[in-house]
Amino acid sequence: MNKKNILTISIILTGVFILVGVIWAQETVSVMLLGPQMENDKPLMQALKERKTQRDFSSKDLPLQVISDLLWAANGINRPLSGYRTAPSTMNMQEIDIYVAKSDGLYLYVAKENILKRVLTEDIRGLTGKQLFVKKAPINLIFVADLAKMGKTSGDDTLFYAATDTGFISENVYLYCASVGLATVVRGWIDKPELSKAMKLRTNQKIILAQTVGYPEK
Repeated sequence: MNKKNILTISIILTGVFILVGVIWAQETVSVMLLGPQMENDKPLMQALKERKTQRDFSSKDLPLQVISDLLWAANGINRPLSGYRTAPSTMNMQEIDIYVAKSDGLYLYVAKENILKRVLTEDIRGLTGKQLFVKKAPINLIFVADLAKMGKTSGDDTLFYAATDTGFISENVYLYCASVGLATVVRGWIDKPELSKAMKLRTNQKIILAQTVGYPEK
């Protein structure tokens, strides 16, 4: 092989390595979330009174502080010494992962590090449900059960507990939204096989529900 061919191959390989590095960097970007704001003056009973489902969303983006507070309320760590969460979990299995579909990609909420870890760069909001508004709203939460964490259960109990734990988290989202004037709706009308494929989930990861969050359309 002459020097010219060796140089050409070296350039090609260098380009490939750079391209792979760029792709890897794009898909491993993490967003550091902010600490939760505790100064909300709206009493719990008032939030319960105002809790409701809404399906008309503005496309306006949510500020980082709002996203941080939303995810902490949903299933964040409220007892740092023990690592326990704002939502109960069957036998503390903590099997429900919250994925966040935004316009700039798909993120995984990592409560222990209080970060959003980007797992995809594609905008897959349109795949998170059959309703038209899912493409417009700034955020769609996807609740995914990691069955690998549920070794203590079997049979019908597995999905029953996963669904129950998702319900706790979803209601926390509802109450937070009611407390700050956000619109939200929990949804089950999803093409789960298609969404699972787009999210590149493992076979032992199961989508339970999705929940849209955003400012109400005026």
